[in-house]
Amino acid sequence: MYTENQVTGDMSALMVIFGGTGDLTNRKLIPALYNLIYDHRLPKHFAVAAVGRRDMDHEQYRKVIFEQLKKYSRNEIDQKLWEKLSCLIYYFQLNFTEKTGYERLNTFLSKLDDTYQTHGNRLFYLAVAPEFFETIVMNLHNNKMAAETNDSWKRLVIEKPFGKDLKTARLLNEKLREVFREDDIYRIDHYLGKEMIQNIMVLRFCNLVFESLWSNKYIDNIQISLAEKHGIGSRAGYYEQSGAMRDMVQNHLLQIVSLIAMEAPINLTSDAIKTEKLKVLNSIETFSSESLKNNVIFGQYGRGVIDGYPVPGYREEASVKDNSNTETFIAMKFHINNFRWAGTPFYVRTGKRMGVNAAEIVIQFKSMPDVLYFSNDAEQEPNLLVIKIQPNVGVFFQFNTKDFHMENEVISTKMDTSHTSGEQGNTPEAYEKLILDVIKGDSTLFSSWDEVEASWTIADRIIEYGRQKRLKLPNYDAGSMGPVLSFELLARDCRKWWNI
Repeated sequence: MYTENQVTGDMSALMVIFGGTGDLTNRKLIPALYNLIYDHRLPKHFAVAAVGRRDMDHEQYRKVIFEQLKKYSRNEIDQKLWEKLSCLIYYFQLNFTEKTGYERLNTFLSKLDDTYQTHGNRLFYLAVAPEFFETIVMNLHNNKMAAETNDSWKRLVIEKPFGKDLKTARLLNEKLREVFREDDIYRIDHYLGKEMIQNIMVLRFCNLVFESLWSNKYIDNIQISLAEKHGIGSRAGYYEQSGAMRDMVQNHLLQIVSLIAMEAPINLTSDAIKTEKLKVLNSIETFSSESLKNNVIFGQYGRGVIDGYPVPGYREEASVKDNSNTETFIAMKFHINNFRWAGTPFYVRTGKRMGVNAAEIVIQFKSMPDVLYFSNDAEQEPNLLVIKIQPNVGVFFQFNTKDFHMENEVISTKMDTSHTSGEQGNTPEAYEKLILDVIKGDSTLFSSWDEVEASWTIADRIIEYGRQKRLKLPNYDAGSMGPVLSFELLARDCRKWWNI
């Protein structure tokens, strides 16, 4: 995120992907590896063992992932580069619950280790359903595949969700810690790999003009919006168990909040940064029954129109129950109770099937007094600093200046440095950065257990409230920007959601 700290000197690695035939591997992991080799960033001594339950050989697997790579790579396919990468990728058929198969897997990995001189360094990537996490880790342990030596490292990458509540997260963490040290567990949050999320600290701590104003004295409110046009697709099995709270708020949104609100760390090491992020999470106000009622809005999309095409409601999606109360949208208002932020509201929202695909952070500064230029009922637009995460990437700033076409008019002027990848080159995908960081041993962009525990403490309270509340769903049309109640949430405070 900020410097390459706590980095191992040995960049050789054997990457073992459990779930080698799954959607995440096809759409994210293999394209990330190709783009790393395209940019000459893949380690010299490196190989991939894709582990899956389907019966196929190495060549068959390479053909399958090549077809997916052509769909999802951010760079054009160079046949010579693909051939160079494909020679490093192998397939191993294994039923994850088959204990005897792990002994064969260990032998297979040892041969790859010798061939590619990866020095026993292994990156175990669990791109599988959560119910297999513990099973795979314990089988790795029982077959002595997770033990570190003085000359090698073993690291574990866990995809979300990390548990389904605080209790299950703690149980899972205990099992993982029986096998791996905390420093070797990488709980991945791909949002933290996005360029502008990494840039939040740079904007704050490298610019006196921003950091000197970064407090409740000058900031009126902070808004974070993560909006998606698409629905759940074929992920009903997962989404029915997660909903927007577990899928987006407990991890992505709270991680962004912690970066926006944290104090300056004493240095740029992973531990120092995580210490400050954790302080923010622990300072978020405890939701009382009354504050939950007034400040948390749940939603679920019904039928609507997206980009001119009709789309079904959530309850009409494949494998979703006709009476499902799973939330596909949530909006919240809360406060961070510390000296820097006391009294400044944070508004967050996330939802599926919304009118735009956009992720952005809006810092709204306080308005000037109604004197001088604003003494005659002149409309005053607030200063805004907008951090655009996707699809555009960059910074937008709004300030007031004179309209040179009028005598005394004040107008709002906008400075926009954001860009799309097509204008200023392709932006590296988050997974490229994160995979390299695991190999380096840099955990800055990954969630510590303490952060996960703190975020679940917050999320559990809200999830339980949603479970008990009698929700009237669906309550927003696909293609809109969410339930009417989410707009009323800000209107009560004489504020509005900004869509920049």
